[in-house]
Amino acid sequence: MKVSVIITTYNSEEWLEKVLLGYAVQTEPNFELIIADDGSSSATKRVIDSFKASFLHPIQHVWHEDEGFRKCKILNKAILQTHTDYLIFTDGDCIPRKDFVAQHLKSKEKGYFLSGGYFKLPMSISKLIDASHIQKQEAFSIRWLTKQGLKKSFKLSKLTKWNWFAVLMNWLTPTKKTFNGHNTSCFKEDLLAINGFNEEMLYGGLDREVGERLFNYGILAKQIRYSAICIHLDHKRGYASPEIWKNNNAIRAYNKKYNVIKIEKGIDQYY
Repeated sequence: MKVSVIITTYNSEEWLEKVLLGYAVQTEPNFELIIADDGSSSATKRVIDSFKASFLHPIQHVWHEDEGFRKCKILNKAILQTHTDYLIFTDGDCIPRKDFVAQHLKSKEKGYFLSGGYFKLPMSISKLIDASHIQKQEAFSIRWLTKQGLKKSFKLSKLTKWNWFAVLMNWLTPTKKTFNGHNTSCFKEDLLAINGFNEEMLYGGLDREVGERLFNYGILAKQIRYSAICIHLDHKRGYASPEIWKNNNAIRAYNKKYNVIKIEKGIDQYY
């Protein structure tokens, strides 16, 4: 296997099914899937089990009890279940274009992590997308999306299929190169060196914090937001609060000020 794809999920089996359809039609088949499940019900397991015959390698379902938002903990556990030296991180609401895995592998480089993005869809189109739209790649077609009522904007340029344009825009975009949980990749050894995800972090900036510690460790970032494409399905967000954001921002500020690389409450708890 060339790479491990780690997908986070929590009680979103309708969206996860569409995401797994996207991974079932990848141009690069030589990868493993690890589902990092933050306490979903048995409905999620049924969806995962139904896809196991669609992949060259087994899908692993890494699950723990639902005790509130514990994304960092389940991600650390999932990382330790991978069998490759390179990891792609994404979410169970982000459908990958058929070349998603191939683009990450094409751009990977020692000393770097890759910073991708997503194209966000409204709820109406998120619901409309079905298996045929994913298999035929219509869900990534600007023409198809606008026919379904999506407003035209420059953001649609993310979905262009012209490689030269993607390379140019990766270079020109003013968006910072950050570690994004919905679309990023890195070498496993670099994550282990900084002790993985910080379990002191709850919702809000937990992925960025990992990237900031990778920067402190000496790892650089490459922009691939116009090359490695995924579409983000809409959903409600009810797991943030001002207090949590304040705590998370304080952790990040401290890490930046004191050049923190390896945090205390991380992946080494599970060795």
